[in-house]
Amino acid sequence: MQITSEGVKIGHPDIVADTIAADIIARILDEEKKAGMDINTMPHCGLEVFLGKGFCIVGGEVATRIYIDIEKSLRQTVLSLGYNDAAVGLNGHSLGVFNAIIPQSPNINIGTRAELGKYKEIGAGDQGIMYGYACDETPELLPLPYVLVNRMMRAFEVCGNPIFAPDGKGQVTVNYDKSGKPTHVSKVLMSNAIDYRHVAENAEIEETAEKIAFECLGEWVNEKTEFLFNPTGEWQAVHSCSAADTGVTGRKLVCQLYGGYPGAQLGGGAVVNKSPEKVDCSAVFGARYAAKNIVASGLATKCSVQLAYAIGIAKPMSIYVNTFGTGTMPDEKLSGIVEKVFDFTPKGMIERFELLNGDIYRKIPKTLFMDDYAWEETDLAERLKKEAGNK
Repeated sequence: MQITSEGVKIGHPDIVADTIAADIIARILDEEKKAGMDINTMPHCGLEVFLGKGFCIVGGEVATRIYIDIEKSLRQTVLSLGYNDAAVGLNGHSLGVFNAIIPQSPNINIGTRAELGKYKEIGAGDQGIMYGYACDETPELLPLPYVLVNRMMRAFEVCGNPIFAPDGKGQVTVNYDKSGKPTHVSKVLMSNAIDYRHVAENAEIEETAEKIAFECLGEWVNEKTEFLFNPTGEWQAVHSCSAADTGVTGRKLVCQLYGGYPGAQLGGGAVVNKSPEKVDCSAVFGARYAAKNIVASGLATKCSVQLAYAIGIAKPMSIYVNTFGTGTMPDEKLSGIVEKVFDFTPKGMIERFELLNGDIYRKIPKTLFMDDYAWEETDLAERLKKEAGNK
């Protein structure tokens, strides 16, 4: 059996769009903090970014007490990702910027302000369903193909070799034995734009790429592992990023959320372009936090948690836990324990995960899970075991 996960570099046009939106929210949070922001006066943001050849449109809805220079923020973000020349597909200096941001709808605003809302608490910023997933394949309690392909993306981002332009993506295929345990990486695909301004004559580009990939994949590769690089034969950086493909917020959710691993479902919408009262953002982290703690507690080796919300209401409408037959107790009972142990209200998740910290937003477009985030902690595993023992 083989399972493949896809990953993208931070310079992929869709992730550039995500990063632009997340950085705007981060800057708003920074300035709001200076103005004395608390959870009751937090800004509310839902942004969309469309990145085309030589131009960018940023739209959506924002409710905030402060002003930031959207165009300046956007250009700084693009430049920070290495896009400073048309030769690499995008130039933050000359990029045309169109700002179409409008105020937040008052009908949404009343549901997310404790003093205005029908229930006098911070309600969910929208309806929707979100999923979290965990399994025991890796120390991170994430699927191995997902961990490895993200490891490879980060390796190409920091390799320091100027021939590899910012835009790139890849896939890693892992073989599993009959018992469902991963054995080795059978195939690696890496596509990366090449900046030919830095390529010496007779340069061994594919060999260099294979070395970077195989070193970061470590013991999971062997002599039979196949490596494929730039399958069309050539990818010039001048024809990369938005010079070749538009970038749109939320279009790489599969890559960001578990890499397409079977059983790890997607729900809701885009994550990084929304302020955290929007449960598309916060509940994705809340569901992952619950699933990871369940697996860390030993109550299951594989787990998916679904949360469902109604706009303006704080607590989830439903909580569903699926352990895929690996649980030590019925899923229905485990769902009840999860509801007791975890606070899935927007306020609870915002406070627990420090989601009014702009630095969090600066990190999440690159990786939602494999970092020192609060939702990656397993501090409730012991309590889950204790509650399970009392059932």
